[in-house]
Amino acid sequence: MKKSTKLMVALLVIVAALAVTYRLMNRVPSADLEANAQMQQIITDAGCLRCHTSNPDLPFYANMPVAGKIVMEDVSKAYRAFDMTRMAADLKAGNPVDQVALAKVEKVILDGKMPQPKYYLVHWGSSISDTKKELVLNWVKNHRMRLMGDANVAPEFINEPIRPIADSISVDVRKVLLGDMLYHDTRLSADNTVSCASCHGLDMGGVDNKQYSEGVGGQLGGVNAPTVYNAAYNFVQFWDGRAGTLAEQAAGPPLNPVEMACESFDQITAKLAEDKDFVKAFTEVYSDGLNEKNITDAIQEFEKTLLTPNSRFDLYLKGDKNAITADELAGYELFKKYDCATCHVGEILGGQSYELIGVQHDYFADRAAEMTEEDNGRFKQTKIERDRHRFKVPGLRNVELTYPYFHDGSMKTMDDAVRAMAKYQLGIDLPQQEVDKIVSFLRTLTGQYKGQTLTNKNMSI
Repeated sequence: MKKSTKLMVALLVIVAALAVTYRLMNRVPSADLEANAQMQQIITDAGCLRCHTSNPDLPFYANMPVAGKIVMEDVSKAYRAFDMTRMAADLKAGNPVDQVALAKVEKVILDGKMPQPKYYLVHWGSSISDTKKELVLNWVKNHRMRLMGDANVAPEFINEPIRPIADSISVDVRKVLLGDMLYHDTRLSADNTVSCASCHGLDMGGVDNKQYSEGVGGQLGGVNAPTVYNAAYNFVQFWDGRAGTLAEQAAGPPLNPVEMACESFDQITAKLAEDKDFVKAFTEVYSDGLNEKNITDAIQEFEKTLLTPNSRFDLYLKGDKNAITADELAGYELFKKYDCATCHVGEILGGQSYELIGVQHDYFADRAAEMTEEDNGRFKQTKIERDRHRFKVPGLRNVELTYPYFHDGSMKTMDDAVRAMAKYQLGIDLPQQEVDKIVSFLRTLTGQYKGQTLTNKNMSI
């Protein structure tokens, strides 16, 4: 066969292959498929899992000097920003997809960010058609409604990524009363000086407004104390997620040598056992008496009541259009425009995922402080490299009261925090006018505790 003929055959084969690929990637999922199965087909056809996974499906040109470098940089950025492995597994199994994944998928579809032009110019047909976009957005909306409920939301806000805080969560009132006493009881510390409320003051936004909290003997911890308000909505507890429940979280500080410094819960129960009135009240609720499990269970039950509903923004979502101002509403729109509402989702605007601090710029390289063990974040627990510098996303409820901000308490004001998030997560420098509007929106998230709007006796910024 002549060389020219061979070349022509090769070209025809390539064109035919590309045509098949084009048809495959532009196929519309069958209406007979269940919604999750339709979504699974869409993200597969669009090539999402080629980059957003720990095991990327690399093209042959990933080994080429110039193209390969571009490919590997894109894959690295994609995986850092959003690992779709869990979402894909949930779709396949028919399980609920988490709120953060829903918000991230919705945002890139609305913005037309994915797939990137340089990807679909090479992978013909991977761009998502209008028909597929409609399928995806409908899937997100319906999935979100099933996952989050819509009973307290005005019809026009039924598909917002944020939901109002519930007025209450079902609890055992008898346990709540015991938990309230224990939460404020300094006998949980070795020297009887520190209680849960010492670092998580209910009159201070659920925090202590210090960069690092003081434990027994004035020792300083290595991470900023998160608010205890609305903590029941967190999918895990602590910045590094080492506690799966409020009870597990409550068991940590009493035995931490820097915080409460008790040697064991036996030391705590021995002190509490001397209080005959308390023992009597406790055993009426817990028949097996004082022990770690029951003590932390009671504290957990009390902390379930630390909800702050009826913020001005909640009232707005419930249908009161006069609850927030035009500037505050503009701030919310900016909050969504700049992808804040892809991680800060749900009832507490966060607490549903681990995210990397420094997606676009190296936060720790710019920080004027040495690296600490706490800076490793989730990596401390998993030892998986991808988890280094990933932290549970903090909820933003009552955020105007919970300064300073970030896991290291390095941001003193909301202005500082908003600017830092824009720089390190998005790679942009926000104009002051937009910062002001976003901050004004954040102030609408201050809610009520026991019917009274929260304030902070230390509020000075």
